[in-house]
Amino acid sequence: MAGTTPGTPRVLRAMNDRAALDLLLEHGPLSRTRIGKLTGLSKPTASQLLARLEAAGLVMATGTAAGRPGPNAQLYAVNASAAHVAGLDVNAHRIVAAVADVTGETVGEFELRTPGRRADSVVRQVTGALEGAVKDAGLTRSDVHRVVIGTPGAFDPGTGRLRYASHLPGWHSPTLLDELAAVLPMPVEYENDVNLVAVAEQRLGAARGHDDFVLLWNEEGLGAALVINGRLHRGFTGGAGEVGFLPVPGAPLVRQVTKANAGGFQELAGAQVLARLARELGIEDEAARGSGTHHEIAAALVGRAAEAVAEDGGEDGPYGRLLDLFATGLATGLASMVAVLDPEIVVLSGELFSRGGETLRGRVAAELAQLAASRPRLIAGDVTHRPVLRGALESALATTRDEVFDTSR
Repeated sequence: MAGTTPGTPRVLRAMNDRAALDLLLEHGPLSRTRIGKLTGLSKPTASQLLARLEAAGLVMATGTAAGRPGPNAQLYAVNASAAHVAGLDVNAHRIVAAVADVTGETVGEFELRTPGRRADSVVRQVTGALEGAVKDAGLTRSDVHRVVIGTPGAFDPGTGRLRYASHLPGWHSPTLLDELAAVLPMPVEYENDVNLVAVAEQRLGAARGHDDFVLLWNEEGLGAALVINGRLHRGFTGGAGEVGFLPVPGAPLVRQVTKANAGGFQELAGAQVLARLARELGIEDEAARGSGTHHEIAAALVGRAAEAVAEDGGEDGPYGRLLDLFATGLATGLASMVAVLDPEIVVLSGELFSRGGETLRGRVAAELAQLAASRPRLIAGDVTHRPVLRGALESALATTRDEVFDTSR
Protein backbone atom coordinates (compact mmCIF):
# COMPACT_ATOMS: atom_id res chain seq x y z
CA MET A 1 0.00 0.00 0.00
CA ALA A 2 1.32 3.44 -0.93
CA GLY A 3 0.43 4.88 2.47
CA THR A 4 2.79 2.54 4.28
CA THR A 5 5.69 2.37 1.83
CA PRO A 6 9.01 3.46 3.39
CA GLY A 7 9.89 6.99 2.32
CA THR A 8 6.31 8.21 1.84
CA PRO A 9 5.25 11.41 3.67
CA ARG A 10 3.15 9.46 6.17
CA VAL A 11 6.02 7.18 7.15
CA LEU A 12 8.52 10.05 7.29
CA ARG A 13 6.17 12.02 9.51
CA ALA A 14 5.77 9.01 11.79
CA MET A 15 9.55 8.61 12.00
CA ASN A 16 9.97 12.27 12.93
CA ASP A 17 7.15 12.01 15.46
CA ARG A 18 8.79 9.04 17.14
CA ALA A 19 12.19 10.72 17.16
CA ALA A 20 10.67 13.76 18.89
CA LEU A 21 8.84 11.63 21.44
CA ASP A 22 12.02 9.71 22.25
CA LEU A 23 13.87 13.00 22.73
CA LEU A 24 11.18 14.24 25.10
CA LEU A 25 11.40 11.00 27.07
CA GLU A 26 15.18 11.33 27.29
CA HIS A 27 15.51 15.04 28.00
CA GLY A 28 12.22 16.07 29.55
CA PRO A 29 10.34 19.23 28.45
CA LEU A 30 11.78 20.88 25.32
CA SER A 31 10.90 23.93 23.23
CA ARG A 32 10.02 23.90 19.54
CA THR A 33 13.42 25.39 18.75
CA ARG A 34 15.30 22.76 20.75
CA ILE A 35 13.34 19.90 19.20
CA GLY A 36 14.06 21.33 15.75
CA LYS A 37 17.78 21.47 16.45
CA LEU A 38 17.94 17.97 17.93
CA THR A 39 15.94 16.42 15.08
CA GLY A 40 17.32 18.56 12.27
CA LEU A 41 13.83 19.76 11.35
CA SER A 42 12.97 23.31 10.37
CA LYS A 43 11.00 25.47 12.80
CA PRO A 44 7.79 25.25 10.74
CA THR A 45 8.11 21.46 10.48
CA ALA A 46 8.83 21.15 14.20
CA SER A 47 5.77 23.30 14.94
CA GLN A 48 3.59 21.11 12.72
CA LEU A 49 4.99 18.00 14.39
CA LEU A 50 4.19 19.26 17.89
CA ALA A 51 0.71 20.35 16.84
CA ARG A 52 0.10 16.90 15.40
CA LEU A 53 1.34 15.14 18.55
CA GLU A 54 -0.64 17.48 20.80
CA ALA A 55 -3.82 16.80 18.83
CA ALA A 56 -3.16 13.06 19.18
CA GLY A 57 -2.85 13.42 22.95
CA LEU A 58 0.79 12.34 22.98
CA VAL A 59 2.38 15.63 24.07
CA MET A 60 1.20 18.60 26.09
CA ALA A 61 2.35 22.14 26.74
CA THR A 62 3.93 22.38 30.18
CA GLY A 63 4.88 26.06 30.55
CA THR A 64 7.60 28.35 29.31
CA ALA A 65 11.37 28.36 29.64
CA ALA A 66 12.47 30.95 32.18
CA GLY A 67 14.35 33.91 30.69
CA ARG A 68 13.49 33.02 27.11
CA PRO A 69 10.52 35.15 25.96
CA GLY A 70 8.77 34.60 22.68
CA PRO A 71 6.72 31.83 21.07
CA ASN A 72 9.62 29.39 20.96
CA ALA A 73 9.91 29.50 24.75
CA GLN A 74 6.83 27.27 25.11
CA LEU A 75 7.88 23.88 26.49
CA TYR A 76 6.35 20.55 25.53
CA ALA A 77 6.51 17.17 27.28
CA VAL A 78 5.20 13.67 26.68
CA ASN A 79 1.66 13.33 28.01
CA ALA A 80 2.30 10.91 30.86
CA SER A 81 -1.30 9.69 30.87
CA ALA A 82 -1.19 8.61 27.22
CA ALA A 83 -0.67 5.02 28.37
CA HIS A 84 -0.03 2.97 31.48
CA VAL A 85 1.63 -0.41 31.98
CA ALA A 86 2.02 -2.80 34.89
CA GLY A 87 4.74 -5.13 36.09
CA LEU A 88 4.65 -7.97 38.62
CA ASP A 89 7.59 -9.46 40.52
CA VAL A 90 6.69 -12.91 41.82
CA ASN A 91 8.49 -15.13 44.30
CA ALA A 92 7.46 -17.81 46.78
CA HIS A 93 6.69 -15.29 49.53
CA ARG A 94 5.01 -12.32 47.84
CA ILE A 95 3.93 -10.60 44.66
CA VAL A 96 4.89 -6.96 44.15
CA ALA A 97 2.93 -5.11 41.48
CA ALA A 98 3.52 -1.63 40.09
CA VAL A 99 1.94 0.65 37.51
CA ALA A 100 3.95 3.16 35.47
CA ASP A 101 2.85 5.89 33.10
CA VAL A 102 4.23 6.08 29.57
CA THR A 103 7.20 8.20 30.72
CA GLY A 104 8.29 5.36 33.01
CA GLU A 105 7.36 7.01 36.30
CA THR A 106 5.89 4.58 38.84
CA VAL A 107 2.47 5.88 39.86
CA GLY A 108 1.15 2.97 41.93
CA GLU A 109 2.53 0.00 43.83
CA PHE A 110 1.16 -2.83 45.93
CA GLU A 111 2.66 -5.82 47.72
CA LEU A 112 0.68 -9.00 48.37
CA ARG A 113 2.18 -11.47 50.80
CA THR A 114 1.61 -15.06 49.67
CA PRO A 115 3.06 -17.42 52.31
CA GLY A 116 1.54 -20.87 52.14
CA ARG A 117 -0.95 -20.00 49.39
CA ARG A 118 -2.08 -23.03 47.44
CA ALA A 119 -2.38 -23.74 43.74
CA ASP A 120 -6.01 -22.75 43.26
CA SER A 121 -5.36 -19.16 44.40
CA VAL A 122 -2.65 -18.13 41.93
CA VAL A 123 -5.04 -16.33 39.57
CA ARG A 124 -6.56 -14.50 42.55
CA GLN A 125 -3.08 -13.59 43.78
CA VAL A 126 -2.10 -12.06 40.44
CA THR A 127 -5.35 -10.18 39.94
CA GLY A 128 -5.36 -9.03 43.58
CA ALA A 129 -1.81 -7.67 43.39
CA LEU A 130 -2.53 -5.96 40.07
CA GLU A 131 -5.77 -4.47 41.37
CA GLY A 132 -3.97 -3.09 44.42
CA ALA A 133 -1.37 -1.31 42.28
CA VAL A 134 -4.00 0.01 39.86
CA LYS A 135 -6.06 1.37 42.75
CA ASP A 136 -2.98 2.97 44.30
CA ALA A 137 -2.38 4.72 40.96
CA GLY A 138 -5.93 6.07 40.92
CA LEU A 139 -6.74 4.11 37.76
CA THR A 140 -8.93 1.22 36.69
CA ARG A 141 -7.72 -2.08 35.27
CA SER A 142 -8.89 -1.07 31.79
CA ASP A 143 -6.42 1.85 31.84
CA VAL A 144 -3.49 -0.57 31.78
CA HIS A 145 -2.26 -1.36 28.26
CA ARG A 146 0.02 -4.28 29.06
CA VAL A 147 1.28 -6.42 31.95
CA VAL A 148 4.64 -8.18 32.23
CA ILE A 149 4.99 -10.83 34.95
CA GLY A 150 8.42 -11.85 36.18
CA THR A 151 8.91 -15.19 37.92
CA PRO A 152 11.77 -17.50 38.78
CA GLY A 153 12.20 -20.18 36.13
CA ALA A 154 10.62 -19.71 32.73
CA PHE A 155 7.44 -20.56 30.87
CA ASP A 156 8.33 -23.11 28.20
CA PRO A 157 7.07 -21.65 24.89
CA GLY A 158 6.35 -25.17 23.63
CA THR A 159 4.15 -26.26 26.54
CA GLY A 160 3.16 -23.05 28.31
CA ARG A 161 4.22 -24.56 31.63
CA LEU A 162 6.60 -23.04 34.14
CA ARG A 163 9.91 -24.89 34.41
CA TYR A 164 12.89 -24.63 36.77
CA ALA A 165 10.85 -23.18 39.67
CA SER A 166 9.37 -26.02 41.69
CA HIS A 167 9.25 -23.77 44.78
CA LEU A 168 6.36 -21.73 43.35
CA PRO A 169 3.19 -23.62 44.32
CA GLY A 170 0.37 -23.40 41.83
CA TRP A 171 2.38 -21.76 39.07
CA HIS A 172 2.92 -25.05 37.22
CA SER A 173 -0.68 -25.62 36.14
CA PRO A 174 -0.90 -26.31 32.38
CA THR A 175 -3.96 -24.04 32.20
CA LEU A 176 -2.54 -21.12 34.22
CA LEU A 177 -1.69 -18.88 31.26
CA ASP A 178 -5.12 -19.40 29.72
CA GLU A 179 -6.80 -18.68 33.06
CA LEU A 180 -4.89 -15.42 33.48
CA ALA A 181 -5.62 -14.39 29.89
CA ALA A 182 -9.32 -15.00 30.52
CA VAL A 183 -9.53 -12.64 33.52
CA LEU A 184 -7.12 -9.88 32.45
CA PRO A 185 -8.36 -7.52 29.73
CA MET A 186 -4.90 -6.49 28.48
CA PRO A 187 -2.02 -8.41 26.84
CA VAL A 188 0.02 -10.34 29.41
CA GLU A 189 3.64 -11.37 28.93
CA TYR A 190 5.82 -13.60 31.10
CA GLU A 191 9.55 -13.40 31.61
CA ASN A 192 12.22 -14.91 33.80
CA ASP A 193 12.98 -12.63 36.75
CA VAL A 194 16.75 -12.48 36.16
CA ASN A 195 16.16 -11.69 32.48
CA LEU A 196 14.11 -8.71 33.63
CA VAL A 197 16.97 -7.51 35.82
CA ALA A 198 19.12 -7.57 32.68
CA VAL A 199 16.47 -5.53 30.85
CA ALA A 200 16.56 -2.94 33.63
CA GLU A 201 20.37 -2.77 33.56
CA GLN A 202 20.44 -2.57 29.75
CA ARG A 203 17.92 0.25 29.55
CA LEU A 204 18.71 2.20 32.71
CA GLY A 205 21.83 0.90 34.40
CA ALA A 206 25.32 -0.53 34.16
CA ALA A 207 24.80 -2.30 30.80
CA ARG A 208 23.62 0.72 28.80
CA GLY A 209 25.47 0.79 25.50
CA HIS A 210 26.56 -2.85 25.74
CA ASP A 211 25.21 -5.49 23.34
CA ASP A 212 26.97 -8.57 24.69
CA PHE A 213 26.91 -9.17 28.42
CA VAL A 214 26.15 -11.66 31.14
CA LEU A 215 24.29 -10.67 34.27
CA LEU A 216 24.93 -12.88 37.30
CA TRP A 217 22.24 -12.64 39.97
CA ASN A 218 22.79 -13.83 43.53
CA GLU A 219 20.01 -13.31 46.02
CA GLU A 220 17.51 -15.97 47.07
CA GLY A 221 18.75 -18.04 44.14
CA LEU A 222 21.68 -17.99 41.77
CA GLY A 223 20.93 -17.31 38.11
CA ALA A 224 22.12 -15.53 35.01
CA ALA A 225 20.76 -13.58 32.05
CA LEU A 226 22.45 -13.67 28.65
CA VAL A 227 22.28 -10.75 26.22
CA ILE A 228 23.75 -11.45 22.78
CA ASN A 229 23.77 -8.85 20.00
CA GLY A 230 21.55 -6.66 22.14
CA ARG A 231 18.83 -9.27 22.64
CA LEU A 232 17.97 -11.59 25.48
CA HIS A 233 18.88 -15.20 24.76
CA ARG A 234 16.21 -17.39 26.35
CA GLY A 235 17.03 -20.81 24.91
CA PHE A 236 14.77 -23.41 23.32
CA THR A 237 12.73 -24.09 26.49
CA GLY A 238 13.28 -20.68 28.10
CA GLY A 239 15.92 -22.12 30.41
CA ALA A 240 19.03 -20.26 29.24
CA GLY A 241 20.74 -18.77 32.27
CA GLU A 242 19.55 -21.36 34.80
CA VAL A 243 23.16 -21.61 35.94
CA GLY A 244 22.28 -22.69 39.47
CA PHE A 245 22.15 -26.19 37.97
CA LEU A 246 25.59 -25.85 36.33
CA PRO A 247 27.97 -28.67 37.34
CA VAL A 248 31.15 -27.11 38.70
CA PRO A 249 34.35 -28.33 40.39
CA GLY A 250 34.14 -28.21 44.15
CA ALA A 251 30.48 -29.17 44.41
CA PRO A 252 28.85 -32.63 44.39
CA LEU A 253 27.43 -33.78 41.08
CA VAL A 254 23.65 -33.61 41.38
CA ARG A 255 21.53 -35.80 39.12
CA GLN A 256 17.92 -35.04 38.20
CA VAL A 257 18.54 -31.45 39.21
CA THR A 258 15.04 -30.20 38.37
CA LYS A 259 13.50 -32.65 40.84
CA ALA A 260 16.07 -31.77 43.49
CA ASN A 261 15.77 -28.03 42.60
CA ALA A 262 19.49 -27.84 43.31
CA GLY A 263 22.73 -28.14 41.46
CA GLY A 264 26.46 -27.63 41.50
CA PHE A 265 26.90 -23.87 41.14
CA GLN A 266 24.04 -23.11 43.53
CA GLU A 267 25.60 -25.41 46.11
CA LEU A 268 29.05 -23.87 45.59
CA ALA A 269 28.22 -20.15 45.56
CA GLY A 270 24.56 -19.68 46.45
CA ALA A 271 23.36 -17.89 49.55
CA GLN A 272 23.18 -21.12 51.56
CA VAL A 273 26.96 -21.62 51.58
CA LEU A 274 27.80 -18.47 53.56
CA ALA A 275 26.61 -19.76 56.93
CA ARG A 276 28.60 -22.98 56.47
CA LEU A 277 31.73 -21.08 55.49
CA ALA A 278 31.33 -18.83 58.54
CA ARG A 279 31.10 -21.83 60.85
CA GLU A 280 34.16 -23.44 59.31
CA LEU A 281 36.13 -20.22 59.79
CA GLY A 282 35.04 -19.81 63.40
CA ILE A 283 33.00 -16.65 62.76
CA GLU A 284 30.43 -16.31 65.53
CA ASP A 285 29.24 -12.71 65.35
CA GLU A 286 25.60 -11.62 65.31
CA ALA A 287 25.35 -12.02 61.53
CA ALA A 288 26.47 -15.66 61.70
CA ARG A 289 24.15 -16.44 64.60
CA GLY A 290 21.21 -14.56 63.14
CA SER A 291 17.91 -16.19 62.26
CA GLY A 292 16.10 -15.89 58.96
CA THR A 293 16.31 -17.31 55.46
CA HIS A 294 19.57 -18.41 53.82
CA HIS A 295 19.43 -15.20 51.81
CA GLU A 296 18.98 -12.94 54.85
CA ILE A 297 21.79 -14.61 56.81
CA ALA A 298 24.09 -14.57 53.76
CA ALA A 299 23.44 -10.89 53.06
CA ALA A 300 24.23 -10.00 56.67
CA LEU A 301 27.42 -12.05 56.62
CA VAL A 302 28.69 -10.61 53.33
CA GLY A 303 27.90 -7.08 54.48
CA ARG A 304 29.66 -7.59 57.81
CA ALA A 305 32.68 -9.18 56.13
CA ALA A 306 33.03 -6.30 53.65
CA GLU A 307 32.77 -3.77 56.47
CA ALA A 308 35.32 -5.62 58.61
CA VAL A 309 37.86 -5.83 55.81
CA ALA A 310 37.37 -2.14 54.94
CA GLU A 311 37.61 -1.01 58.57
CA ASP A 312 40.44 -3.21 59.81
CA GLY A 313 42.27 -4.11 56.64
CA GLY A 314 41.76 -7.69 57.73
CA GLU A 315 42.53 -9.25 54.38
CA ASP A 316 44.02 -12.34 56.04
CA GLY A 317 41.52 -12.58 58.89
CA PRO A 318 38.42 -14.77 58.97
CA TYR A 319 36.24 -12.21 57.21
CA GLY A 320 38.77 -11.74 54.42
CA ARG A 321 39.03 -15.51 54.09
CA LEU A 322 35.22 -15.78 53.95
CA LEU A 323 35.08 -13.37 51.04
CA ASP A 324 37.99 -15.14 49.31
CA LEU A 325 36.25 -18.51 49.46
CA PHE A 326 32.94 -17.06 48.33
CA ALA A 327 34.61 -15.20 45.45
CA THR A 328 36.41 -18.34 44.33
CA GLY A 329 33.10 -20.21 44.15
CA LEU A 330 31.50 -17.41 42.15
CA ALA A 331 34.46 -17.16 39.77
CA THR A 332 34.44 -20.94 39.22
CA GLY A 333 30.96 -20.87 37.72
CA LEU A 334 31.58 -17.61 35.88
CA ALA A 335 34.66 -19.11 34.21
CA SER A 336 32.50 -21.72 32.47
CA MET A 337 30.03 -19.10 31.28
CA VAL A 338 32.78 -16.79 30.05
CA ALA A 339 34.48 -19.63 28.17
CA VAL A 340 31.29 -20.30 26.19
CA LEU A 341 29.95 -16.77 25.72
CA ASP A 342 33.00 -14.45 25.79
CA PRO A 343 30.90 -11.44 26.90
CA GLU A 344 32.09 -7.85 26.85
CA ILE A 345 31.07 -7.28 30.48
CA VAL A 346 29.66 -9.23 33.40
CA VAL A 347 27.14 -7.37 35.56
CA LEU A 348 27.01 -8.53 39.18
CA SER A 349 23.53 -8.00 40.59
CA GLY A 350 21.46 -8.98 43.60
CA GLU A 351 21.73 -8.18 47.29
CA LEU A 352 24.75 -10.38 48.00
CA PHE A 353 26.81 -8.46 45.44
CA SER A 354 25.40 -5.14 46.65
CA ARG A 355 26.32 -5.88 50.24
CA GLY A 356 29.76 -7.15 49.26
CA GLY A 357 30.46 -4.01 47.23
CA GLU A 358 33.84 -3.34 45.69
CA THR A 359 35.52 -5.62 48.24
CA LEU A 360 33.72 -8.67 46.87
CA ARG A 361 33.71 -7.52 43.24
CA GLY A 362 37.47 -7.09 43.23
CA ARG A 363 38.02 -10.58 44.62
CA VAL A 364 35.71 -12.18 42.04
CA ALA A 365 37.46 -10.28 39.23
CA ALA A 366 40.91 -11.35 40.45
CA GLU A 367 39.86 -15.00 40.66
CA LEU A 368 38.16 -14.95 37.27
CA ALA A 369 41.31 -13.52 35.71
CA GLN A 370 43.13 -16.65 36.92
CA LEU A 371 40.47 -19.08 35.71
CA ALA A 372 39.23 -17.71 32.37
CA ALA A 373 41.09 -17.19 29.10
CA SER A 374 39.08 -14.08 28.22
CA ARG A 375 38.76 -11.35 30.80
CA PRO A 376 35.48 -9.46 30.63
CA ARG A 377 35.10 -6.40 32.81
CA LEU A 378 33.11 -7.11 35.98
CA ILE A 379 30.87 -4.24 37.02
CA ALA A 380 28.30 -3.78 39.75
CA GLY A 381 24.66 -3.42 38.79
CA ASP A 382 23.18 0.08 39.09
CA VAL A 383 19.49 -0.82 39.43
CA THR A 384 19.28 -1.90 43.06
CA HIS A 385 15.70 -0.95 44.01
CA ARG A 386 13.27 -3.68 42.96
CA PRO A 387 15.25 -4.51 39.78
CA VAL A 388 12.91 -7.34 38.68
CA LEU A 389 9.91 -5.04 38.92
CA ARG A 390 11.75 -2.23 37.14
CA GLY A 391 12.68 -4.61 34.35
CA ALA A 392 9.08 -5.77 34.02
CA LEU A 393 7.90 -2.18 33.67
CA GLU A 394 10.64 -1.36 31.15
CA SER A 395 9.77 -4.43 29.09
CA ALA A 396 6.09 -3.49 29.07
CA LEU A 397 6.91 0.13 28.22
CA ALA A 398 9.07 -0.80 25.23
CA THR A 399 6.22 -2.59 23.46
CA THR A 400 3.52 -0.17 24.58
CA ARG A 401 5.44 2.88 23.37
CA ASP A 402 5.89 1.25 19.96
CA GLU A 403 2.13 0.80 19.79
CA VAL A 404 0.97 4.12 21.26
CA PHE A 405 3.61 6.32 19.61
CA ASP A 406 3.00 4.92 16.11
CA THR A 407 1.32 7.80 14.26
CA SER A 408 1.53 6.18 10.84
CA ARG A 409 -1.75 4.32 11.26
